[in-house]
Amino acid sequence: MNLREIAKKHETKLKKIKVLAFDLDGILTNAHVWWASEEVGFNRTFNIYDGYGLKLLMKAGLKVGVITGGNSVSVQKRTEQLGVNFCYAGNEDKRSAFLDLLKKYNVEADEVLYMGDELFDIPLLKKAGFSATVPNTCDEVLECVDYVTKRRSGDGCAREVIDLVRYAQGIEPEQENF
Repeated sequence: MNLREIAKKHETKLKKIKVLAFDLDGILTNAHVWWASEEVGFNRTFNIYDGYGLKLLMKAGLKVGVITGGNSVSVQKRTEQLGVNFCYAGNEDKRSAFLDLLKKYNVEADEVLYMGDELFDIPLLKKAGFSATVPNTCDEVLECVDYVTKRRSGDGCAREVIDLVRYAQGIEPEQENF
């Protein structure tokens, strides 16, 4: 089944989405971190396709951002560079961040998409209107989501989910005429 067919299958839930929140480590990265220096701290590798997808959704008026337990210069710089609407970093208990999103954007839980890959993501995955994860996570996470991506952590998995939302909501990138 291709992504357009999968989007059609989940269309009822995906059409409601107004806010998309992504875990960072293991979703927007490949889950590997390395120590760079005292000034930089832990560093990460990001996927350019995910970044472009996030920008497409923001341009379409959706609210997009990150809820991550990690926090470092690389997290701050990447989220700033992308210009995401929100970034909650440094707390593995993500429930208060999720509740803040509902209040901040005046949305219901069924209007929020959450994508995460770790045990501490489960409360948000269960509460969100649409939830997704990667195939290389633990069984408990795999069992509680609406969708498991074909792509692994940091390999464009967020873009895969972004494209599901785009297809369900009819969001197309702007094409400049020559």
